[in-house]
Amino acid sequence: MSLSSSMDFVPDAAEASQSERQSIAGRQVMAATAWHSLLWLVVANCVGVLLATMLLLPRIDPLLGDWTYGRWMPVHMNLQLYGWCSLPLVGFLFVVYGVRRVPAARWASPVLWLWSAALGVGSSSWLSGHSSGKLFLDWTGYSRVLFPCALLCLWGLLAAAFVIEYRGRTSSLLTARTLKFAGLALLLLVPALIYIASSPALYPPVNPDTGGPTGASQLESTLVIIAILLLLPFGISDRERRGSPTIALAWIVFAAECLLSLGLGRADVSHHKPTQWISLGSLLVWIPLTPAYYSGFHWHENTRRWRIAFLCWWSILVPTGWMLFLPGVLDHFKFTDGLVGHSLLAMAGFVSSLLIFVLVQLMGKDGWIFNRSWSFYLWQASVAAYVAIMFFAGWREGSDPSFSITPGPLRNSIYALRLLLGILILVASLDWFRNASSLLGETNASMPRQIAAVSS
Repeated sequence: MSLSSSMDFVPDAAEASQSERQSIAGRQVMAATAWHSLLWLVVANCVGVLLATMLLLPRIDPLLGDWTYGRWMPVHMNLQLYGWCSLPLVGFLFVVYGVRRVPAARWASPVLWLWSAALGVGSSSWLSGHSSGKLFLDWTGYSRVLFPCALLCLWGLLAAAFVIEYRGRTSSLLTARTLKFAGLALLLLVPALIYIASSPALYPPVNPDTGGPTGASQLESTLVIIAILLLLPFGISDRERRGSPTIALAWIVFAAECLLSLGLGRADVSHHKPTQWISLGSLLVWIPLTPAYYSGFHWHENTRRWRIAFLCWWSILVPTGWMLFLPGVLDHFKFTDGLVGHSLLAMAGFVSSLLIFVLVQLMGKDGWIFNRSWSFYLWQASVAAYVAIMFFAGWREGSDPSFSITPGPLRNSIYALRLLLGILILVASLDWFRNASSLLGETNASMPRQIAAVSS
Protein backbone atom coordinates (compact mmCIF):
# COMPACT_ATOMS: atom_id res chain seq x y z
CA MET A 1 0.00 0.00 0.00
CA SER A 2 1.39 3.42 -0.94
CA LEU A 3 1.89 6.23 1.54
CA SER A 4 -0.89 8.30 0.03
CA SER A 5 -3.38 5.44 0.12
CA SER A 6 -2.54 4.61 3.74
CA MET A 7 -3.05 8.27 4.68
CA ASP A 8 -6.44 8.20 2.98
CA PHE A 9 -7.33 5.05 4.90
CA VAL A 10 -6.63 6.38 8.41
CA PRO A 11 -9.26 9.15 8.48
CA ASP A 12 -11.84 6.72 7.10
CA ALA A 13 -11.07 4.25 9.87
CA ALA A 14 -11.14 6.99 12.49
CA GLU A 15 -14.46 8.25 11.15
CA ALA A 16 -15.91 4.73 11.19
CA SER A 17 -14.75 4.11 14.75
CA GLN A 18 -16.19 7.46 15.87
CA SER A 19 -19.52 6.60 14.26
CA GLU A 20 -19.54 3.21 15.97
CA ARG A 21 -18.67 4.82 19.30
CA GLN A 22 -21.54 7.28 18.93
CA SER A 23 -23.91 4.42 18.11
CA ILE A 24 -22.88 2.44 21.18
CA ALA A 25 -23.14 5.55 23.38
CA GLY A 26 -26.67 6.16 22.08
CA ARG A 27 -27.67 2.57 22.82
CA GLN A 28 -26.21 2.85 26.33
CA VAL A 29 -28.18 6.02 27.08
CA MET A 30 -31.48 4.56 25.92
CA ALA A 31 -30.84 1.21 27.62
CA ALA A 32 -30.12 3.02 30.91
CA THR A 33 -33.27 5.16 30.51
CA ALA A 34 -35.42 2.09 29.89
CA TRP A 35 -33.82 0.29 32.85
CA HIS A 36 -34.52 3.10 35.33
CA SER A 37 -38.05 3.54 33.95
CA LEU A 38 -38.85 -0.14 34.32
CA LEU A 39 -37.18 -0.36 37.72
CA TRP A 40 -39.73 2.09 39.12
CA LEU A 41 -42.57 0.44 37.22
CA VAL A 42 -41.72 -2.86 38.90
CA VAL A 43 -41.34 -1.26 42.35
CA ALA A 44 -44.62 0.65 41.97
CA ASN A 45 -46.39 -2.51 40.79
CA CYS A 46 -45.05 -4.42 43.80
CA VAL A 47 -46.49 -1.72 46.06
CA GLY A 48 -49.77 -1.99 44.12
CA VAL A 49 -49.90 -5.74 44.79
CA LEU A 50 -49.24 -5.05 48.48
CA LEU A 51 -52.10 -2.53 48.57
CA ALA A 52 -54.48 -4.99 46.88
CA THR A 53 -53.46 -7.63 49.46
CA MET A 54 -54.13 -5.22 52.32
CA LEU A 55 -57.62 -4.53 50.98
CA LEU A 56 -58.41 -8.23 50.66
CA LEU A 57 -56.71 -9.35 53.90
CA PRO A 58 -56.79 -6.40 56.33
CA ARG A 59 -55.46 -8.65 59.10
CA ILE A 60 -51.94 -8.27 57.68
CA ASP A 61 -52.00 -4.48 58.29
CA PRO A 62 -50.75 -4.70 61.92
CA LEU A 63 -47.74 -6.68 60.72
CA LEU A 64 -46.51 -3.60 58.84
CA GLY A 65 -46.63 -1.32 61.87
CA ASP A 66 -46.69 2.36 60.94
CA TRP A 67 -46.42 1.56 57.24
CA THR A 68 -50.18 1.64 56.75
CA TYR A 69 -52.27 1.63 53.57
CA GLY A 70 -52.42 5.43 53.70
CA ARG A 71 -48.63 5.67 53.66
CA TRP A 72 -48.10 3.13 50.89
CA MET A 73 -50.65 4.77 48.57
CA PRO A 74 -48.62 7.96 47.81
CA VAL A 75 -45.54 5.76 47.26
CA HIS A 76 -47.45 3.72 44.67
CA MET A 77 -48.95 6.72 42.88
CA ASN A 78 -45.88 8.95 42.88
CA LEU A 79 -43.51 6.21 41.72
CA GLN A 80 -45.86 5.50 38.83
CA LEU A 81 -46.00 9.18 37.85
CA TYR A 82 -42.48 10.45 38.57
CA GLY A 83 -40.72 7.14 37.93
CA TRP A 84 -42.41 5.10 35.24
CA CYS A 85 -44.38 7.86 33.49
CA SER A 86 -41.68 10.55 33.55
CA LEU A 87 -38.41 8.81 32.74
CA PRO A 88 -39.37 7.69 29.19
CA LEU A 89 -40.08 11.37 28.47
CA VAL A 90 -36.60 12.12 29.82
CA GLY A 91 -35.34 9.67 27.18
CA PHE A 92 -37.30 11.65 24.59
CA LEU A 93 -35.51 14.82 25.72
CA PHE A 94 -32.17 13.01 25.56
CA VAL A 95 -32.82 12.30 21.88
CA VAL A 96 -34.17 15.77 21.01
CA TYR A 97 -31.23 17.59 22.60
CA GLY A 98 -28.52 15.16 21.46
CA VAL A 99 -27.61 13.70 24.84
CA ARG A 100 -27.21 10.31 23.14
CA ARG A 101 -24.04 11.59 21.50
CA VAL A 102 -20.54 11.75 23.00
CA PRO A 103 -19.45 13.64 25.13
CA ALA A 104 -22.85 14.48 26.66
CA ALA A 105 -23.81 10.79 26.78
CA ARG A 106 -21.41 10.04 29.64
CA TRP A 107 -23.47 12.28 31.97
CA ALA A 108 -26.83 10.66 31.23
CA SER A 109 -26.35 7.83 33.73
CA PRO A 110 -25.44 10.11 36.70
CA VAL A 111 -28.53 12.25 35.99
CA LEU A 112 -30.74 9.15 35.90
CA TRP A 113 -29.27 7.90 39.18
CA LEU A 114 -29.84 11.29 40.83
CA TRP A 115 -33.48 11.19 39.65
CA SER A 116 -33.87 7.69 41.09
CA ALA A 117 -32.19 8.78 44.35
CA ALA A 118 -34.75 11.59 44.67
CA LEU A 119 -37.57 9.05 44.24
CA GLY A 120 -35.96 6.84 46.89
CA VAL A 121 -35.76 9.73 49.37
CA GLY A 122 -39.33 10.69 48.53
CA SER A 123 -40.55 7.13 49.17
CA SER A 124 -38.81 7.09 52.53
CA SER A 125 -40.45 10.41 53.40
CA TRP A 126 -43.94 9.23 52.46
CA LEU A 127 -43.59 5.99 54.39
CA SER A 128 -42.51 8.04 57.40
CA GLY A 129 -45.80 9.92 57.23
CA HIS A 130 -44.48 13.17 55.74
CA SER A 131 -46.63 14.52 52.92
CA SER A 132 -48.03 17.82 51.66
CA GLY A 133 -51.42 16.13 51.48
CA LYS A 134 -51.79 16.99 47.79
CA LEU A 135 -52.35 14.25 45.23
CA PHE A 136 -49.21 13.70 43.09
CA LEU A 137 -47.59 16.68 44.83
CA ASP A 138 -46.61 14.95 48.08
CA TRP A 139 -43.06 16.33 48.02
CA THR A 140 -42.09 17.69 51.42
CA GLY A 141 -38.96 18.19 53.53
CA TYR A 142 -35.69 17.06 51.92
CA SER A 143 -37.46 15.40 48.98
CA ARG A 144 -39.14 18.69 48.09
CA VAL A 145 -35.66 20.14 47.51
CA LEU A 146 -33.89 17.06 46.11
CA PHE A 147 -36.35 16.31 43.32
CA PRO A 148 -36.24 19.87 41.87
CA CYS A 149 -32.43 19.58 42.11
CA ALA A 150 -32.59 16.43 39.99
CA LEU A 151 -34.72 18.35 37.48
CA LEU A 152 -32.16 21.16 37.42
CA CYS A 153 -29.34 18.67 36.77
CA LEU A 154 -31.33 17.22 33.90
CA TRP A 155 -31.84 20.72 32.54
CA GLY A 156 -28.12 21.42 32.85
CA LEU A 157 -27.29 18.30 30.82
CA LEU A 158 -29.82 19.22 28.12
CA ALA A 159 -28.44 22.77 27.97
CA ALA A 160 -24.85 21.50 27.70
CA ALA A 161 -25.80 19.10 24.91
CA PHE A 162 -27.61 21.94 23.12
CA VAL A 163 -24.48 24.14 23.28
CA ILE A 164 -22.26 21.31 22.02
CA GLU A 165 -24.62 20.69 19.11
CA TYR A 166 -24.85 24.43 18.39
CA ARG A 167 -21.07 24.72 18.13
CA GLY A 168 -20.53 21.53 16.17
CA ARG A 169 -23.40 21.61 13.68
CA THR A 170 -23.46 25.04 12.12
CA SER A 171 -25.70 23.80 9.30
CA SER A 172 -28.61 22.85 11.57
CA LEU A 173 -31.86 24.67 10.91
CA LEU A 174 -32.43 27.97 12.67
CA THR A 175 -36.06 26.98 13.33
CA ALA A 176 -35.02 23.79 15.13
CA ARG A 177 -32.48 25.69 17.25
CA THR A 178 -35.04 28.32 18.17
CA LEU A 179 -37.61 25.72 19.22
CA LYS A 180 -35.05 23.84 21.29
CA PHE A 181 -33.97 27.06 23.00
CA ALA A 182 -37.61 27.89 23.75
CA GLY A 183 -38.05 24.37 25.12
CA LEU A 184 -35.09 24.86 27.46
CA ALA A 185 -36.58 28.14 28.70
CA LEU A 186 -39.87 26.41 29.53
CA LEU A 187 -38.18 23.40 31.12
CA LEU A 188 -36.21 25.70 33.41
CA LEU A 189 -39.54 26.72 35.01
CA VAL A 190 -40.50 23.16 35.92
CA PRO A 191 -38.34 22.72 39.09
CA ALA A 192 -39.69 25.97 40.56
CA LEU A 193 -43.26 25.07 39.62
CA ILE A 194 -42.96 21.65 41.29
CA TYR A 195 -41.59 23.25 44.46
CA ILE A 196 -44.30 25.93 44.57
CA ALA A 197 -47.18 23.60 43.66
CA SER A 198 -46.19 21.21 46.48
CA SER A 199 -47.05 23.85 49.05
CA PRO A 200 -50.14 22.88 51.12
CA ALA A 201 -51.26 26.52 50.94
CA LEU A 202 -51.82 26.39 47.17
CA TYR A 203 -54.86 24.58 45.77
CA PRO A 204 -56.46 24.36 42.31
CA PRO A 205 -60.14 25.07 41.54
CA VAL A 206 -62.55 22.58 43.17
CA ASN A 207 -65.90 21.17 42.11
CA PRO A 208 -68.07 21.97 45.17
CA ASP A 209 -70.40 19.01 44.50
CA THR A 210 -67.64 16.38 44.45
CA GLY A 211 -64.54 17.88 46.03
CA GLY A 212 -62.69 16.92 42.84
CA PRO A 213 -61.57 18.81 39.72
CA THR A 214 -63.84 21.04 37.67
CA GLY A 215 -64.62 20.45 34.02
CA ALA A 216 -62.39 23.38 33.09
CA SER A 217 -59.41 21.98 35.03
CA GLN A 218 -59.94 18.53 33.48
CA LEU A 219 -60.02 20.11 30.03
CA GLU A 220 -56.85 22.00 30.85
CA SER A 221 -54.99 18.91 32.09
CA THR A 222 -56.15 16.84 29.11
CA LEU A 223 -54.90 19.51 26.72
CA VAL A 224 -51.45 19.12 28.32
CA ILE A 225 -51.59 15.41 27.41
CA ILE A 226 -52.74 16.27 23.88
CA ALA A 227 -49.88 18.77 23.54
CA ILE A 228 -47.45 15.99 24.43
CA LEU A 229 -49.15 13.69 21.90
CA LEU A 230 -48.77 16.34 19.19
CA LEU A 231 -45.14 17.14 20.01
CA LEU A 232 -43.78 13.61 20.43
CA PRO A 233 -43.60 12.67 16.73
CA PHE A 234 -41.50 15.72 15.84
CA GLY A 235 -38.69 14.58 18.09
CA ILE A 236 -38.62 10.90 17.14
CA SER A 237 -39.96 10.53 13.59
CA ASP A 238 -40.18 12.06 10.11
CA ARG A 239 -43.33 13.38 8.48
CA GLU A 240 -44.99 11.88 5.45
CA ARG A 241 -46.14 14.35 2.82
CA ARG A 242 -49.63 12.90 2.65
CA GLY A 243 -50.08 13.55 6.36
CA SER A 244 -49.42 17.31 6.27
CA PRO A 245 -53.11 18.43 6.01
CA THR A 246 -54.13 16.26 8.97
CA ILE A 247 -51.16 17.46 11.03
CA ALA A 248 -52.08 21.10 10.32
CA LEU A 249 -55.75 20.43 11.17
CA ALA A 250 -54.80 18.85 14.51
CA TRP A 251 -52.80 21.91 15.55
CA ILE A 252 -55.66 24.23 14.54
CA VAL A 253 -58.13 22.22 16.63
CA PHE A 254 -55.68 22.21 19.54
CA ALA A 255 -55.37 26.01 19.36
CA ALA A 256 -59.17 26.34 19.37
CA GLU A 257 -59.43 24.05 22.41
CA CYS A 258 -56.82 26.15 24.25
CA LEU A 259 -58.86 29.30 23.60
CA LEU A 260 -61.94 27.49 24.91
CA SER A 261 -60.03 26.49 28.06
CA LEU A 262 -58.91 30.08 28.62
CA GLY A 263 -62.47 31.29 28.16
CA LEU A 264 -63.75 28.98 30.91
CA GLY A 265 -61.41 30.55 33.47
CA ARG A 266 -60.19 29.03 36.73
CA ALA A 267 -62.85 29.04 39.46
CA ASP A 268 -64.72 26.67 41.75
CA VAL A 269 -67.69 25.45 39.70
CA SER A 270 -69.98 22.39 39.70
CA HIS A 271 -70.14 19.72 37.01
CA HIS A 272 -73.91 20.37 36.92
CA LYS A 273 -73.23 23.60 35.06
CA PRO A 274 -73.74 22.79 31.33
CA THR A 275 -70.69 24.76 30.15
CA GLN A 276 -68.46 22.43 32.17
CA TRP A 277 -69.52 19.08 30.73
CA ILE A 278 -70.27 20.44 27.24
CA SER A 279 -66.80 22.00 26.96
CA LEU A 280 -65.23 18.77 28.21
CA GLY A 281 -67.14 16.95 25.47
CA SER A 282 -65.19 18.93 22.87
CA LEU A 283 -62.34 16.47 23.49
CA LEU A 284 -64.30 13.75 21.67
CA VAL A 285 -62.98 15.16 18.38
CA TRP A 286 -59.57 13.69 19.28
CA ILE A 287 -60.82 10.10 19.05
CA PRO A 288 -60.54 10.02 15.22
CA LEU A 289 -58.07 12.91 14.93
CA THR A 290 -55.24 11.36 16.97
CA PRO A 291 -54.89 8.15 14.86
CA ALA A 292 -55.07 10.25 11.69
CA TYR A 293 -52.37 12.55 13.06
CA TYR A 294 -50.01 9.68 13.89
CA SER A 295 -50.52 8.10 10.48
CA GLY A 296 -48.82 11.17 9.03
CA PHE A 297 -45.42 10.09 10.41
CA HIS A 298 -42.96 7.25 9.75
CA TRP A 299 -42.63 4.69 12.57
CA HIS A 300 -40.23 1.85 13.24
CA GLU A 301 -41.74 -1.56 12.52
CA ASN A 302 -41.25 -2.64 16.15
CA THR A 303 -43.73 0.01 17.32
CA ARG A 304 -46.78 -1.34 15.50
CA ARG A 305 -48.46 -3.31 18.29
CA TRP A 306 -47.83 -0.57 20.87
CA ARG A 307 -49.08 2.15 18.53
CA ILE A 308 -52.30 0.21 18.02
CA ALA A 309 -52.56 -0.40 21.77
CA PHE A 310 -52.20 3.21 22.91
CA LEU A 311 -54.60 4.46 20.22
CA CYS A 312 -57.19 1.85 21.24
CA TRP A 313 -56.90 2.83 24.90
CA TRP A 314 -57.16 6.50 23.89
CA SER A 315 -60.40 5.80 22.01
CA ILE A 316 -61.80 4.30 25.24
CA LEU A 317 -60.31 6.80 27.68
CA VAL A 318 -61.68 9.98 26.09
CA PRO A 319 -65.39 9.03 25.88
CA THR A 320 -65.46 7.24 29.24
CA GLY A 321 -63.72 10.21 30.90
CA TRP A 322 -66.41 12.50 29.53
CA MET A 323 -69.29 10.17 30.44
CA LEU A 324 -68.04 9.74 34.01
CA PHE A 325 -68.11 13.54 34.43
CA LEU A 326 -71.75 13.92 33.36
CA PRO A 327 -74.30 15.04 35.99
CA GLY A 328 -75.82 11.98 37.64
CA VAL A 329 -73.04 9.64 36.52
CA LEU A 330 -70.27 11.40 38.47
CA ASP A 331 -72.59 11.71 41.47
CA HIS A 332 -72.98 7.92 41.39
CA PHE A 333 -69.32 7.08 40.80
CA LYS A 334 -67.47 9.64 42.94
CA PHE A 335 -65.24 8.16 45.66
CA THR A 336 -65.84 4.60 44.39
CA ASP A 337 -63.73 1.87 42.80
CA GLY A 338 -65.16 3.01 39.46
CA LEU A 339 -62.80 5.98 39.44
CA VAL A 340 -59.97 3.64 40.46
CA GLY A 341 -60.75 1.62 37.34
CA HIS A 342 -60.74 4.70 35.14
CA SER A 343 -57.43 5.85 36.61
CA LEU A 344 -55.94 2.45 35.79
CA LEU A 345 -57.38 2.68 32.27
CA ALA A 346 -55.58 6.01 31.88
CA MET A 347 -52.25 5.06 33.45
CA ALA A 348 -51.76 1.34 32.84
CA GLY A 349 -53.71 1.28 29.59
CA PHE A 350 -53.20 4.48 27.61
CA VAL A 351 -50.15 6.14 29.21
CA SER A 352 -48.10 2.96 29.64
CA SER A 353 -48.77 1.83 26.06
CA LEU A 354 -47.85 5.31 24.79
CA LEU A 355 -44.62 5.39 26.81
CA ILE A 356 -43.53 1.95 25.62
CA PHE A 357 -44.38 3.00 22.05
CA VAL A 358 -42.07 6.01 22.49
CA LEU A 359 -39.28 3.92 24.03
CA VAL A 360 -39.47 1.32 21.25
CA GLN A 361 -39.32 4.06 18.62
CA LEU A 362 -36.29 5.62 20.35
CA MET A 363 -34.54 2.28 20.83
CA GLY A 364 -35.20 0.89 17.34
CA LYS A 365 -34.04 -2.72 17.15
CA ASP A 366 -33.32 -2.72 20.88
CA GLY A 367 -37.05 -2.22 21.40
CA TRP A 368 -37.35 -6.02 21.29
CA ILE A 369 -37.29 -5.93 25.09
CA PHE A 370 -40.97 -4.89 25.06
CA ASN A 371 -42.16 -7.02 22.16
CA ARG A 372 -42.50 -10.53 23.52
CA SER A 373 -46.05 -11.52 22.66
CA TRP A 374 -46.90 -13.22 25.94
CA SER A 375 -45.98 -10.22 28.14
CA PHE A 376 -47.68 -7.76 25.77
CA TYR A 377 -50.99 -9.63 25.76
CA LEU A 378 -50.74 -10.47 29.47
CA TRP A 379 -50.42 -6.76 30.29
CA GLN A 380 -53.21 -5.62 27.96
CA ALA A 381 -55.68 -8.34 28.95
CA SER A 382 -55.00 -7.94 32.67
CA VAL A 383 -55.48 -4.17 32.51
CA ALA A 384 -58.73 -4.56 30.55
CA ALA A 385 -60.10 -7.09 33.04
CA TYR A 386 -58.99 -4.93 35.99
CA VAL A 387 -60.81 -1.90 34.57
CA ALA A 388 -63.98 -3.93 33.93
CA ILE A 389 -64.25 -5.34 37.45
CA MET A 390 -63.50 -1.96 39.04
CA PHE A 391 -66.23 -0.32 36.95
CA PHE A 392 -68.64 -3.02 38.11
CA ALA A 393 -67.56 -2.66 41.74
CA GLY A 394 -67.86 1.12 41.51
CA TRP A 395 -71.40 0.93 40.16
CA ARG A 396 -72.44 -1.41 42.97
CA GLU A 397 -70.69 0.79 45.52
CA GLY A 398 -72.52 3.86 44.20
CA SER A 399 -75.84 2.13 44.86
CA ASP A 400 -74.71 0.58 48.16
CA PRO A 401 -71.78 2.40 49.84
CA SER A 402 -71.29 -0.50 52.26
CA PHE A 403 -70.47 -2.88 49.38
CA SER A 404 -66.70 -2.21 49.46
CA ILE A 405 -66.56 -1.85 53.24
CA THR A 406 -68.42 -4.91 54.43
CA PRO A 407 -66.77 -8.23 53.43
CA GLY A 408 -69.02 -10.50 51.39
CA PRO A 409 -68.70 -13.28 48.78
CA LEU A 410 -69.07 -10.97 45.76
CA ARG A 411 -66.93 -8.20 47.20
CA ASN A 412 -64.19 -10.64 48.28
CA SER A 413 -64.23 -12.38 44.89
CA ILE A 414 -63.78 -9.04 43.10
CA TYR A 415 -60.92 -8.04 45.40
CA ALA A 416 -59.27 -11.45 45.03
CA LEU A 417 -59.49 -11.16 41.23
CA ARG A 418 -58.12 -7.62 41.53
CA LEU A 419 -55.10 -8.99 43.42
CA LEU A 420 -54.56 -11.74 40.84
CA LEU A 421 -54.70 -9.27 37.96
CA GLY A 422 -52.25 -7.00 39.79
CA ILE A 423 -49.83 -9.91 40.10
CA LEU A 424 -50.15 -10.66 36.36
CA ILE A 425 -49.46 -7.02 35.53
CA LEU A 426 -46.39 -7.21 37.77
CA VAL A 427 -45.21 -10.38 35.99
CA ALA A 428 -45.39 -8.64 32.60
CA SER A 429 -43.38 -5.68 33.88
CA LEU A 430 -40.80 -8.03 35.40
CA ASP A 431 -40.26 -9.59 31.98
CA TRP A 432 -39.55 -6.16 30.45
CA PHE A 433 -37.23 -5.24 33.33
CA ARG A 434 -35.28 -8.50 32.96
CA ASN A 435 -34.88 -7.84 29.23
CA ALA A 436 -33.80 -4.25 29.90
CA SER A 437 -31.20 -5.49 32.39
CA SER A 438 -29.79 -7.86 29.77
CA LEU A 439 -29.69 -5.09 27.18
CA LEU A 440 -27.98 -2.68 29.58
CA GLY A 441 -25.34 -5.29 30.40
CA GLU A 442 -24.77 -5.93 26.71
CA THR A 443 -24.34 -2.25 25.82
CA ASN A 444 -22.06 -1.59 28.80
CA ALA A 445 -19.84 -4.50 27.76
CA SER A 446 -19.73 -3.44 24.10
CA MET A 447 -17.93 -0.11 24.71
CA PRO A 448 -14.69 -1.61 26.14
CA ARG A 449 -14.64 -4.12 23.26
CA GLN A 450 -15.05 -1.31 20.73
CA ILE A 451 -12.26 0.74 22.35
CA ALA A 452 -9.96 -2.29 22.34
CA ALA A 453 -10.75 -2.92 18.66
CA VAL A 454 -9.89 0.68 17.77
CA SER A 455 -6.64 0.53 19.80
CA SER A 456 -5.52 -2.64 18.05
